[in-house]
Amino acid sequence: MKLFVEDVINFPLEQVYKTQRDHMAELAAYLPNIKNIEVLERKDEGDGKTRLLNLWKAAPSEVPSMLRPFVKPEMLQWKDHALWHDNDHRCEWNLEVGFMPDRVQTSGKTVYSKLDDNRTKVVIEGNLAVDAKGIPGVPRLLAGKIGGEVERFVVKMITPNLKGVNRGIEQYLKAQQ
Repeated sequence: MKLFVEDVINFPLEQVYKTQRDHMAELAAYLPNIKNIEVLERKDEGDGKTRLLNLWKAAPSEVPSMLRPFVKPEMLQWKDHALWHDNDHRCEWNLEVGFMPDRVQTSGKTVYSKLDDNRTKVVIEGNLAVDAKGIPGVPRLLAGKIGGEVERFVVKMITPNLKGVNRGIEQYLKAQQ
């Protein structure tokens, strides 16, 4: 399933791009549904490329109270593998989810572009695929249909969160002024 978000951040391109690339752990304080973000690896690959591995942990409060006894902490986290390209303000990424990592594939790119001196356009394009075959309790004949329903649900759920990251960047940058 396709994932697409287009948004505007009311700060200059270089400031937005470098904040998202270099200050992700600090941004967590401005994201209400995120407990924390930890930079696990950072490697400058030369030619304006930086490879990052960040571990995102969702806030347990995001899980309905009735489900909390059944949701393990590792289910509320994901690894964000990202390759940042400074020359064209682009980031290629893929996510490794903590829940059913062998059944959920998510990848894409984020492109940052200058609208004017004080506004940056952010376009996120990606793909989400859920393979429901082999998930306990899912009948083999219904796996394709169920996988599609899960994909639609997840895309609908994460799209506002992707825009929420942009609002968090704005709040972070305002606090830095």
